[in-house]
Amino acid sequence: MPELTHRRRLLVLAICCMSLLIVSLDNTVLNVALPSMQQELHATTAGLQWTIDAYTLVLASLLMLAGSTADRLGRKRVFMTGLIVFTLGSALCSVAPNLQTLVVFRMVQAVGGSMLNPVAMSIITNTFTDTRERARAIGAWGAVVGISMAAGPLVGGLLVESVGWRSIFWINLPVGLAALLLTLRYVPESRAPKARRPDPVGQVLVIVLFGALTYGIIEMPNAGFFAVLPYVLLALAALAGLLWYEPRRDEPLIDLRFFRSAPFSGATVIAVCGFASLGGFLFMSTLYLQNVRGLDALHAGLWMLPMAVPTFLCAPLAGRLVGNRGPRLPLLIAGTAMTASGILFAGFEAETSDTTLFLGYALFGVGFGFLNAPITNTAVSGMPRSQAGVAAAVASTSRQLGQTLGVAVIGAVLASGVGSSSYRDTFVSAAVPGWWILAGCGFAVLVLGAVTSGAWARGTAERAAARLDAAEIKEAVRA
Repeated sequence: MPELTHRRRLLVLAICCMSLLIVSLDNTVLNVALPSMQQELHATTAGLQWTIDAYTLVLASLLMLAGSTADRLGRKRVFMTGLIVFTLGSALCSVAPNLQTLVVFRMVQAVGGSMLNPVAMSIITNTFTDTRERARAIGAWGAVVGISMAAGPLVGGLLVESVGWRSIFWINLPVGLAALLLTLRYVPESRAPKARRPDPVGQVLVIVLFGALTYGIIEMPNAGFFAVLPYVLLALAALAGLLWYEPRRDEPLIDLRFFRSAPFSGATVIAVCGFASLGGFLFMSTLYLQNVRGLDALHAGLWMLPMAVPTFLCAPLAGRLVGNRGPRLPLLIAGTAMTASGILFAGFEAETSDTTLFLGYALFGVGFGFLNAPITNTAVSGMPRSQAGVAAAVASTSRQLGQTLGVAVIGAVLASGVGSSSYRDTFVSAAVPGWWILAGCGFAVLVLGAVTSGAWARGTAERAAARLDAAEIKEAVRA
C-alpha cells in the first residue's frame, strides 16, 4: 500500500471508526430496547439472550475467516461487502414479525459485521505504521466505543419511547451507506503479500465450539443440565479437534504459534474476561433499570451515562498511555476499577441506593475505558504485518466470544435465581452471583495485565515474532 499523507490517514481512520460506530451502537441501543421487545414479542429471558447472542455468536465464529479472507482477497473489498450486508441486515431486523425471525436477521447482520471490525483494524494497522501513531489511532478507535455507549442508550431510549423498538435499526442505514461511499472513494486497497488458503475444517470446528457452548449455557436453566450435556460434550470435542488439527496445517485458521507470545495470549484472555463483564453488565443493568425500577427506555438510557461518559473520556487516554508507557498501567487501572465495581454490586447491593449505583456504573466505565486500547495494541504488536488481519481477528473474536459468554452465563444465572417469580421481587438477590462473576472477570484482567506486560512477557513476544518471521521466510523460499 503506498504511503498516504497524514490527512488521508486520518480520513481512513474516520471511515474505519464509522464501521465500529454502527456495530457498537447497535449493541448498546439494543440493550435499552430489550424490555420493549420482550413485551411486544412475548420473549422469555432466554429469548432476550438470543437476540444479543445470535449476533455476537455468529460474529465471533466468522471474524477469523473474515480477517484471513480480507488479507487474501483485499481488505477494502471485504470491508465494503461487510457494510452492504450489515446495512441490509439492519433493514431486515426493523421489519421482523416475531422473535424467531428477528434472531435470524440478527445473524444476517452479524455476517456483515464480521467483515467490518477486524478488517477495519487491519486497515488501520497497515495505514499507521509508526508505533506511537498507531497507538493513538487505536485509542481514537476505542473512544468510538465510548461514544456508542454514551449515545446508544440516549438515542435508543428516545427512539423506543417515541417511535418503537424497530426504529433502533434504522440509524444504521444512513451511517452504513455513508461509510460505503467514503470507503469506495478514499480507502486504498491492501492485501497480505502471501495469500492464506481457506481452512473449512477449522472454520466448522470453531462454529460448532462456539454454538454448542453458548446453546448449552443459555438453555440450561430451562432444560436442565442433562438435557444440554450433549452440547457441552460436542463443544469439548470441537475444541479437542481444533487443538489437534490446526497445528498440522501449513496455513491454519487459528495459528496457534501466536499464543507462544505471553502478551498475545494474555490479551486474548483479557478480552474474553473484559467483554464478558461488559455483556453481563449491560444485560443486568437494562433489566434492572426498566423491569425493577420501572424506568422508561429514555430514563434508563440517562442512568447509563455514568458508565458511558468515563468510557468515552478514558479510551483516548488509554491509547496515549499505551503509546508512551506500554499496556501495563492501563490494564492495571482497568482490572482494579472493574473488580471494585463488581464487588460494590455483589457485596453491598449497589442497586439499592442512587449514590452507590452511580459509583458502581462510573467505576465500570473507567475500567472498560482503559481496557480496549491495550488489548488491541498488544494483540497486533510484534506480529508480522502480513498477519495483521488474522491477529486483529483473533483479538476481535475474543471480544465477541467474551460478550457472548457474558450474556449467556449471567442470563442463565439470573434466570435460575428469579425462577417463576417477578423481576421486581427477586432481582437484587438473584443478581448477586452474577455480580460476583463480573468481579472475578475484573480480577482476572488485573492479574493477567500484571503478569503478561513485564520483561519476561516481552521476551516471549520477541521469540514468537522471530519464529513467525523465520517460518514466513522458509515458506517463501519453498514457494
